[in-house]
Amino acid sequence: MLTIYGVYRSRASRNYWLAGELGLPFASVPVIQARRLDDPLAADAPLNTRSPDFLAVNPTGLIPCIDDGGFVMTESLAINLYLARKHGGPLAGRTVTEEAEMLQWTMWAATEVEPHAVKIILALDTRVAQSEQGRLAIRGAAKALKTSFQRLDAHLAATGHVVGDRFTVADLNLAEVFRYAMSEPQLFDAAPNVKAWLAACQARPAFKAMMAARLCEPE
Repeated sequence: MLTIYGVYRSRASRNYWLAGELGLPFASVPVIQARRLDDPLAADAPLNTRSPDFLAVNPTGLIPCIDDGGFVMTESLAINLYLARKHGGPLAGRTVTEEAEMLQWTMWAATEVEPHAVKIILALDTRVAQSEQGRLAIRGAAKALKTSFQRLDAHLAATGHVVGDRFTVADLNLAEVFRYAMSEPQLFDAAPNVKAWLAACQARPAFKAMMAARLCEPE
């Protein structure tokens, strides 16, 4: 059975969402980020990214990771590409070209979008968004994201999807990255295709199920 290591309030959300889309049975091991704990190595600390038991599975100490029948893999976006490819169906590429496009767009999101978008979500998560430093960080990140929003908006004009004419793992991967910028509505108002696309992605039952589980976890 597939085992997903990581709490829902982490990048593991991407893997939980994809498992739901694919209808995969899985075991969830809620590994929490060590930075959220005062003493992650305390005897009574919950399983976290510095716990010896988790490091025995994933020496990098990062979440998420998966164990798929003995195959251990890290990197949330790559995990999704692997699971989609392994299990097939409409979320996977139908041709080598589609698979290449899914990889291309996922790498673009990871390198060009997420480094800026994550600054926004971290400022909100660490409660510094109301400070001058936090406001400057969010403003700078939003400014840096404008070009990426424009590029995706123009691309989505053709079919409303990232690859082909259907919802695929590429849509899911990018939707989870662009979700980090949802506190900045001006970016989405200036990119109506992106706004409509993200709303459609988040209307999917598997996304809603993932978010419901996420909201049940402590912040």
